[in-house]
Amino acid sequence: MTAPVETVRDPKNTMKWVVAIALIAAAALVNRMLPEMSLVLRGLLMTALGVAALVLAALTLQGKSFIDLLQQAQVELRKVVWPTRQETSQTTLIVLVVVVIMSLLLWGMDSLFGFAISAVIG
Repeated sequence: MTAPVETVRDPKNTMKWVVAIALIAAAALVNRMLPEMSLVLRGLLMTALGVAALVLAALTLQGKSFIDLLQQAQVELRKVVWPTRQETSQTTLIVLVVVVIMSLLLWGMDSLFGFAISAVIG
């Protein structure tokens, strides 16, 4: 049985999330409320607000744990032994042969049952 997880209520963390969400909302509002502004300027402003929101979210407890998860996943990805080109080609060929054989087998059974049903029905 697992122990219940206690959540820590940190007012600074909550405030960071509120500000990050407000920055994303501000980025959306910039595009909506300032159509007379240059497209390039609006794009740059929206990008800056979005990046600021991402940086702020990365500074929260959840953001730090997510970054740690990404780093651990990158370490695990380095441990993967990828197949060689020859192994990949052989495996692909085997799969194709099995698919063709199974499709012919199922087509034959379908035809056989279809003829049998047609003979019974009429």
